[in-house]
Amino acid sequence: MNYLTSKIAKEILNSKSNEIFVNLDLNKTDKKEKIIIDKKNKVVKFPEGNISFEILKKISKDEGHIYFIKDGNVFKAAISNNGYYKLVPTIPPTIEINGIRMHRTKEVDPYQDTLNKINSVKVKKGEKVLDTCMGLGYTAIEAYKRGAKVITIEKNPNVLELAKINPYSEELFKGDIKIILGDAFDVIKTFDDEEFDVVIHDPPRFSLAGHLYSEEFYKEIFRILKPGGRLFHYVGNPGKKYRGKDLQKGVMDRLRKVGFIKVKRVPEALGVVAIKPKEKETKKI
Repeated sequence: MNYLTSKIAKEILNSKSNEIFVNLDLNKTDKKEKIIIDKKNKVVKFPEGNISFEILKKISKDEGHIYFIKDGNVFKAAISNNGYYKLVPTIPPTIEINGIRMHRTKEVDPYQDTLNKINSVKVKKGEKVLDTCMGLGYTAIEAYKRGAKVITIEKNPNVLELAKINPYSEELFKGDIKIILGDAFDVIKTFDDEEFDVVIHDPPRFSLAGHLYSEEFYKEIFRILKPGGRLFHYVGNPGKKYRGKDLQKGVMDRLRKVGFIKVKRVPEALGVVAIKPKEKETKKI
C-alpha cells in the first residue's frame, strides 16, 4: 500500500515539476517512489492508483490522519465502530481511541517508548514472553526481534484491523508471533503455571481498564511467570501532577502483596518492574 499524510500531500501539490520522488511507507524505509503530476487533467499518478487534485487538497488540510491507497482507491486509516479509532501520523504511528493516544508522543516517539519498556526487563533470545495488550504490536515485534517466543493479546478487533493497515506492524503477521483476540483478564487464566520468562503489561489507563490493575490480575501474572521471571508494568502517572495521586505506588503495593520482589519504578518508561522470587529468595521489598 501507499500511505499519505498532510505533509506528503502538500509536498506534491506544491511541486512545480511534473514528477516528484516521495516516500510512501511513512518513513519505514528510505525508499522513494516516482509520482507523476498530471496538471492538465488535475490527477496525481501513484504506483497504487490515481488521485485527483481535489482529494489530495483535502488530505493536505487533515494533519491528524493517515490515508492509504489500495486498489486505486483512497481510504482514511480510521474506524468508526463503538468509538473512533485512528492511526496518528507520528513516526512510527500511534493509535488514538476516542481522542486518547495509546503511546507516548511528547517526550519520546513510540519506538523509543517501546525500547524503554523492553530494555527494563532485558528480553533475551530463547525466552517466552507474554505481551498482554498488543495495540500496534511494537512491543511484541521488538521482543520477537531479540529472539524471544512471543504471545500477544488484543481485546479490540478495531485495533487489530488498524495494526493490519499500519506498515510498522507488518512483522506481527509475517513471523511466528501468536496473536490472541480477547480480554487479557480472561485469556491469562488459560496459560499454564510458570509458562513465561517475561510479562510485559501495557494496559490502557486505569479509568478505562481498572481490572487490569487489580490484585486478582496480578496474582495471575505471578502464577504464569517462572521463578525469577520479570514483569514490566506500564502505569503512567495520571493525576499526579494536578491531584497529588500516585497510581504507581498503589500498583507497587499490590504487586508486593501477591508475592513480587525487587519492585521498583522505571521513570524513563513511566512504569514499574518486578521479579517473581526463586524458591530460595526471600521476599524483600
